[in-house]
Amino acid sequence: MGGVRRMTTEDISQVMQVERATFPDPWPEETFLEEIEYNPYAVYFLIEDKGKVIGYCGIWLVYEEAHITNLAIHPESRGKRYGQRLFAEVMARAKEAGILQITLEVRVTNTTAQHMYRRFGFKPGAIKKSYYPDNGEDALVMWVKL
Repeated sequence: MGGVRRMTTEDISQVMQVERATFPDPWPEETFLEEIEYNPYAVYFLIEDKGKVIGYCGIWLVYEEAHITNLAIHPESRGKRYGQRLFAEVMARAKEAGILQITLEVRVTNTTAQHMYRRFGFKPGAIKKSYYPDNGEDALVMWVKL
């Protein structure tokens, strides 16, 4: 099973391969650079298999609350529990940092991700209408108390 570690700026080119393969409206490289270099609340983790980045997860740690910014596993590596392994590590690190609650948004049609989040104790909350700019899809807000 792949190893999880903190993302550095040197990882951005491989992370971009995952980002572009996953999202219809991918973040630009500059956004990842700004998050890692300049956002004091942002922490990004990645998961590797045989030295290749196959997924990543970003989280903002703000006082006692956290927000998952994004989570992606390369399509070729899905279905092998890499997302669960990565997410479990991110949640453990958040708890170690004193986080009491985590929130996230997920597409209302992404039932696979919603199912995984529920396994980690996340509960559905509000709906954010037309949240995703690529197609205007609604987002489901989910949260968990640690």
